Amino acid sequence: CLFIFEGETAQLGKGQVHVSGITDTEEERIKEAAAYIAQRNLLASEEGITASKQSTASKKSAVSKQSAVSKHSTASKESAVSKHSAVSKESAVSKHSASTSSLHQEEAFEKKSRKVAIREKAERLSLTKTLEETEAFHRKLNEDHLLHAPEFVIKPRSHTVWEKENVKLHCSVSGWPEPRVTWYKNQVPINVHANPGKYIIESRYGMHTLEINACNFEDTAQYRASAMNVKGELSAYASVVVKRYKGEFDETRFHAGVSTLPLSFAVTPYGYASKFEIHFDDKFDVSFGREGETMSLGCRVVITPEIKHFQPEIQWYRNGAPVSPSKWVQTHWSGDRATLTFSHLNKEDEGLYTIRVRMGEYYEQYSAYVFVRDADAEIEGAPAAPLDVMCLDANKDYIIISWKQPAVDGGSPILGYFIDKCEVGTDSWSQCNDTPVKFARFPVTGLIEGRSYIFRVRAVNKTGIGLPSRVSEPVAALDPAEKARLKKCVLFTFPHCFSEGIVPGPPTDLSVTEATRSYVVLSWKPPGQRGHEGILYFVEKCDAETENWQRVNTELPVKSPRFALFDLAEGKSYRFRVRCSNSAGVGEPSEATEVTVVGDKLDIPKAPGKIIPSRNTDTSVVVSWEESKDAKELVGYYIESSVVGSGKWEPCNNNPVKGPRFTCHGLATGQSYIFRVRAVNAAGLSEYSQDSEAIEVKAAIAAPSPPYDITCLESCRDSMVLGWKQPDKSGGAEITGYYVNYREVIDGVPGRWREANIKAVSDEAYKISNLKENMVYQFQVAAMNIAGLGVPSAVSACFKCEEWTIAVPGPPHSVKCSEVRKTSLVLQWRPPIHSGRTPVTGYFVDLKEASAKDDQWRGLNEAAIKNTYLRVQGLKEGASYVFRVRAINQAGVGKPSDLAGPVVAETRPGTKEVVVNVDDDGVISLNFECDQMTPNSQFNWSKDYVSTEGSPRLDVESKGNKTKMTFKDLGTEDIGIYSCDVTDTDGIASSYLIDEDELKRLLALSQEHKFPIVPVKSELAVEILEKGQVRFWMQAEKLSANTKVTYIFNDKEIFEGPKYKMHVDRNTGIIEMFMEKLQDEDEGTYTFQLQDGKAVGHSTLVLIGDVYKKLQKEAEFQRQEWIRKQGPHFVEYLSWEVTGECNVLLKCKVANIKKETHIVWYKDEREISVDEKHDFKDGICTLLITEFSKKDAGIYEVILKDDRGKDKSRLKLVDEAFKELMTEVCKTIALSATDLKIQSTAEGIRLYSFVTYYLDDLKVNWSHNGTAIKYTDRVKSGVTGEQIWLQINEPTSNDKGKYVMELFDGKTGHQKTVDLSGQEMPMLADRARVLGGLPDVVTIQEGKALNLTCIVWGDPTPEVSWLKNEKPLVTDDHCSVKFEAGKTAYFTISGVSTADSGKYGLVVKNKYGSEISNFTISVFIPEEEARKATEQHQKGNKKSK
Repeated sequence: CLFIFEGETAQLGKGQVHVSGITDTEEERIKEAAAYIAQRNLLASEEGITASKQSTASKKSAVSKQSAVSKHSTASKESAVSKHSAVSKESAVSKHSASTSSLHQEEAFEKKSRKVAIREKAERLSLTKTLEETEAFHRKLNEDHLLHAPEFVIKPRSHTVWEKENVKLHCSVSGWPEPRVTWYKNQVPINVHANPGKYIIESRYGMHTLEINACNFEDTAQYRASAMNVKGELSAYASVVVKRYKGEFDETRFHAGVSTLPLSFAVTPYGYASKFEIHFDDKFDVSFGREGETMSLGCRVVITPEIKHFQPEIQWYRNGAPVSPSKWVQTHWSGDRATLTFSHLNKEDEGLYTIRVRMGEYYEQYSAYVFVRDADAEIEGAPAAPLDVMCLDANKDYIIISWKQPAVDGGSPILGYFIDKCEVGTDSWSQCNDTPVKFARFPVTGLIEGRSYIFRVRAVNKTGIGLPSRVSEPVAALDPAEKARLKKCVLFTFPHCFSEGIVPGPPTDLSVTEATRSYVVLSWKPPGQRGHEGILYFVEKCDAETENWQRVNTELPVKSPRFALFDLAEGKSYRFRVRCSNSAGVGEPSEATEVTVVGDKLDIPKAPGKIIPSRNTDTSVVVSWEESKDAKELVGYYIESSVVGSGKWEPCNNNPVKGPRFTCHGLATGQSYIFRVRAVNAAGLSEYSQDSEAIEVKAAIAAPSPPYDITCLESCRDSMVLGWKQPDKSGGAEITGYYVNYREVIDGVPGRWREANIKAVSDEAYKISNLKENMVYQFQVAAMNIAGLGVPSAVSACFKCEEWTIAVPGPPHSVKCSEVRKTSLVLQWRPPIHSGRTPVTGYFVDLKEASAKDDQWRGLNEAAIKNTYLRVQGLKEGASYVFRVRAINQAGVGKPSDLAGPVVAETRPGTKEVVVNVDDDGVISLNFECDQMTPNSQFNWSKDYVSTEGSPRLDVESKGNKTKMTFKDLGTEDIGIYSCDVTDTDGIASSYLIDEDELKRLLALSQEHKFPIVPVKSELAVEILEKGQVRFWMQAEKLSANTKVTYIFNDKEIFEGPKYKMHVDRNTGIIEMFMEKLQDEDEGTYTFQLQDGKAVGHSTLVLIGDVYKKLQKEAEFQRQEWIRKQGPHFVEYLSWEVTGECNVLLKCKVANIKKETHIVWYKDEREISVDEKHDFKDGICTLLITEFSKKDAGIYEVILKDDRGKDKSRLKLVDEAFKELMTEVCKTIALSATDLKIQSTAEGIRLYSFVTYYLDDLKVNWSHNGTAIKYTDRVKSGVTGEQIWLQINEPTSNDKGKYVMELFDGKTGHQKTVDLSGQEMPMLADRARVLGGLPDVVTIQEGKALNLTCIVWGDPTPEVSWLKNEKPLVTDDHCSVKFEAGKTAYFTISGVSTADSGKYGLVVKNKYGSEISNFTISVFIPEEEARKATEQHQKGNKKSK
């Protein structure tokens, strides 16, 4: 840290960072700062009188001490910024007294200003404190997070030298612990002792050197510098080529330096670049492994020409990223064979592996995929292990861990994940979360600051917990601010006069950076105003609808501007804000965030679409798909395959792949497979895509045929857009792209071909850039599929590269003819690339006979059409035609397209059309059959010439040479032209038009073909009749006389008999079946089947499980109810109500009563005596319970009985039912409370209210001015009978205000208020009180007279009495009292003695209250006090001796 004062300047430079966290530049700055301070102190002393020799010596001593401090400071790492200002001030004050004597001694030699002295001391104390605090900090710091693998800052360079010259290879390596560097020659360690003087190896200040003396031809080799520490090993390579001078030897040609060539040149011993041919033999193929196994990939490398001692550079890649040696993977080069070995396979190792061999500027590479299957689960059905566990964010409070979900869930959905942690250096794993988390990110808390941890993740489903993932890399639990302090030099500027601490301002830019259902992460920027100290942060939250802010981290302030909040209610809305704090106080809060709803913000991606498998090899299939739409933070895709008909799905990859394409290996040749894909992100895995069409696994047959009809679609000053027609033959596989070549034509002479694109283009158009203006070019195009690159097209015509300035559109392209018949065909095209100055508004189509002249073109449409297709009618059979298309915009009609054709208007033999079909089930479908298909042909359906693949309204089924497209629900949105093209044929296609009339016809036909049914008005239902009978019934729209009804129970026909009664009403269409009683064997399924001529119908009712039990119970209840109602019975069962007098009334309603009917009441099975007889007026029976309380809790029962039977009703008034009743009683009592009244008493004031009666369950609370009253001896609350009161004894002015009595009935509070202020409290001014005059303590000498006078007040005049030691005072001639004029009280003692010592009190009292004023009299004897003082002095002298 560097400290400077205002007005001074400081520069911070960059330097190499040491392990201590201090860079080279920072270290120099510390030294310079210490030296500067010492020198300035020396100069500052000259502000006073000239110093003597003694003063000079003392200054030199001070300088030496400062220098020592500066040397010592180079070992320090970082200062405690937040405490510097306060510590400096405290230290300066604490040492002021110690330095006073030295200042007096130096006063004779020099005079310093107070400002200079303070500055010098502050600087020295600051540096000392800085050193102490940083050393203490780094002693407790866990250095695990400082560990990092070796890294070459400067790599050794290749050299070419003459014989007998010396050469030096240099490299610089960083890493912690400091890496050990070993030099190799052709993979053999160099032994300096085996060849004394030949090699010199040095390592100084991080620079490592290998010097080779007197080079000869044998020193031509590849040299490797290997750096290694506990975190890993890294190598860097350099080649040395020694050239042999063939002419006359000339010593002057050699010099001390070395000559070098760029690494891109392949330098041979003969001194020129050679062309190397690199071949791979014995190559590794697609490999399959399992987690935990070992695997080795290798191949033999053959390089020609072979140069002895000159080795190639070998590099391995996984998915395009270099593979570095680690504890999981090792590389080896034996001189002719390269090997990559996995000591313990993990799913993270799955991917495409590439070996690249480089010789100078030439290199070759080879790739193959490695698949890693899941290890066998310890619990069958448990999910597989997650993968790629890593740290996203680290803090002293938490570390956010992320991972990827596994592809295999064990057969049941994954419920969540458990995260385990382990401190580095131990083997003790602990689980971080009690409940599984579904989101693939989780903040781990409960960490020890400064410690390093590793993590792993386990998945869990309903079967159990799966195997753990591979452990993460170690990460330290440290605040980012603490980490930054290891890498930054902090600059402090102090004013000349140290000011007081400044309360920091509010933070800025507070935002929610991440929110899930488990946690929310906040981030902000520190405030601009913060003072000289460091700051801490406090985070606050509140519900979105309130302003009730709560501090989240009260005990643990946050040091860094990030924080994670847990324990938030999911689905609830919050706002957040942050305050800053330092020793000066807590600052104002920041602006609150927007309302944040706790929940996962990241949605699970949607399922991919259009899964298209295509042939690759005899054991693999290429699967492509449309990527998930609107997917956020997409991790990749999992692909699964299934043998057709097996129903068993297997994963094709265990590590998510990115992109819409993947090659699935390991398939059985000749077997048919279907595929499905799902996407994955941190929120989870998407739904599966639709299954792909089945594909037979076999190798692709051929590359596609050449494209044709190359045309220029747009031309600019330095670029051109070409268009062409796709090949007639796709080669049995989907065309994946095109490659374009071009060449210049100068004066009719073509140049050499050049590649226009390195990456294949998918469209039949491509823009070629970086061309020369006004240069003539020719082009050719080659198509590619999975089988390879096809034959290039014929060379195009010459096109001049020049700027098109026309306003009209360019020519349409990709014009083709299909569905050719003897009088019609369909023409299709694509819009022009160059649209002109305004958008294209339509198209014109022209035709002419192929043999006609150019002036015989005729248009087919008078008005421009907007579609990119046109059915051409009225052709002459056998005539040959050509077509062209022109686009139009507001500026006019553009150039015509290339010609399509010639096409002969004829219907070829065997041509078939699309046929519409409606089957017996009324399903409408379009069918097409082709007899000219090749083995690689496919059917492609389209609507209005746009592919229908993936349409949710259509189903397509193709088998052999037939295809059928079925409408799921034909409607108006299905109106259009439906066409079917057959690929890999000579343009075989057909179409069918469905317009409004055809739609109506097909729908009517579908209805006719469907099997007729009897229309049902009401489905089968069941109801319970009055006597418990069960009625099953349904209603048909209409029934004829021939209608037959079959009754089915559990798939067996039932007939009319004692148990079942059937009835059919053909006029109303109602069909019924009656059952007297439902028994257990009647549970099942009931069906009424109807047959009316050809029409059939049925309705079914399922009565099983809880549904049947409920129905059976209801039927039995209705049966019992009917029986019960034959005698006296209850219409309304026993219930309660609370009357206005706060009594409880039990009541019930009865029916079918006669004179002989008796009613008996019981409580807890004991009969209750009722004084009066029930007259059953209005059928109501009641029982009144007065002053209801806890003793009345119990079970009440009332019984009706006579000779016809009896009925009873019970009411439980216990537990919750009793509480509910008591709440209502208390509520009624509370509502009966009278308004609060004021009563004056001898002791003070009483506030009271009356209730009907009082219960202990009614809670009474008193408050004064909104604050609950604390009861004391002066203020008491109680209940006397029906009176609820508050007694205030000896009231004062503080007792004025608003009093509230709250009666809480258990749910609601009921309040009564009174205001004791102003005129409502007149007695407060008139109550008796002592106005003043009496001291608290009176100390008097023995024998003296004591006279005390005080003033009292009260209306009426108060009574006055005196107390001594809390007893009434007895007056006599020695002690007398007097009260005059109702205002003044006198107290006199003549000749006080020690007996008069004690506690006295004056009591004043009238009808409004009373008051006591106490005082104490202490009598002392002078001689006795002197004696005690002498004895105390003597005791002190003895102790000192």
